[in-house]
Amino acid sequence: MNWITNYVRPRINSIFSRREVPENLWQKCSECGTMLFHRELSDNLNVCTNCDHHMAITPRARFDALFDGGIFTEVDVPEPIADPLKFRDQKRYPDRMKAAQKKTGEGEAMLVAEGEMGRTPIVTAAQDFSFMGGSMSMYVGNAIIAAAERAVRLNRPLVLFSAAGGARMQEGILGLMQMPRTTIAVQMLKQANLPYIVVLTHPTTGGVTASYAMLGDVHIAEPNALIGFAGARVIEQTIREKLPEGFQRAEYLLDHGILDRVTKRTDLRKELITIIRMLMDLPPQIVGDLPPPEAMDEPTAEAGNETSAAAETEAAAT
Repeated sequence: MNWITNYVRPRINSIFSRREVPENLWQKCSECGTMLFHRELSDNLNVCTNCDHHMAITPRARFDALFDGGIFTEVDVPEPIADPLKFRDQKRYPDRMKAAQKKTGEGEAMLVAEGEMGRTPIVTAAQDFSFMGGSMSMYVGNAIIAAAERAVRLNRPLVLFSAAGGARMQEGILGLMQMPRTTIAVQMLKQANLPYIVVLTHPTTGGVTASYAMLGDVHIAEPNALIGFAGARVIEQTIREKLPEGFQRAEYLLDHGILDRVTKRTDLRKELITIIRMLMDLPPQIVGDLPPPEAMDEPTAEAGNETSAAAETEAAAT
């Protein structure tokens, strides 16, 4: 009985009561290979704490860190016609959309929101590269137009975070037509004298780079972000020359005057607030509120008598 009680029963209980350890507690940095605890990585905005490699981040996670208290309101975007070309490759276009929506939890590749960032009212839009490569679709075009119209109506600047592989092939020419549509939306902001700031994240390529991603008043990029129109291999085959090291990376483009700034994601919020308030001719940011000064209590009659008595005693002693 002792053998069954002391060994067999605890062994059986440990097998059946063993708790499964979630597989997503740790994430490996794709750059340096460091295993990062998920909470530590999330607190650092998906930036590796060992090598500063900027991993992908969703628009909602970005907005949570960007807006004061993580509070923002989504801006409604008109829904375009679904599958206008009845496109089919290995899968039907609606099936690909359903798979992307299930994977990301979002309805489309761009999220538009409004709120305050350091008490600075803004409208912002962000592309989700995990949603079909952040491809520029009719919905994305509608989202940028809705963001620009909302910014003009509220007299607020527009901040756009780009991340895309180009136009969505399942929409063909209708996807490409978002280039002139979004260009007109940006022009609305310029006519209203409102700042349009673009933050280019990894990767920003194709028709997105050839339209709204390069029409900002200020262009900021995250470190080592891939930014360009055609791919490096296509360019090399066309010009038949070897491209420079780091070609189409954010730091190379900064050195050659294409970008204004390359800023770490953890420093981006503070920099955006400073730039926007300067462009909008607003006073410097209020970092924090000091408590109101407490009213000094007037000395009571009893306290005054005690003070006079002490003075008389000191005078008598001298």
